[in-house]
Amino acid sequence: MYSLLSTPTDIGKALAERHKALRKHLKISQVEMAERSGVSLGSLKRFEGTGQISLESLLKLAHLTNHLGDFEAVFQITEDESDIEKLFTTKP
Repeated sequence: MYSLLSTPTDIGKALAERHKALRKHLKISQVEMAERSGVSLGSLKRFEGTGQISLESLLKLAHLTNHLGDFEAVFQITEDESDIEKLFTTKP
């Protein structure tokens, strides 16, 4: 299937690159980041290498780096039911 839109894999890899750059900017080692966030070192290494991570671990890392609010905004529920329906409908 061909699409001009980013795939979940592409987005995961982009998030991983941004996280890795932020971690280095903050001068926090992978070991320290893992210990402080409660995410296993193996999960953190896998995330930074491939973009694959559990949602819970991603949220823990976002919380540690003060970016948790960025994820909360993604699923804001509004009064307009059509906005909610858009989350569950596929585009042609």
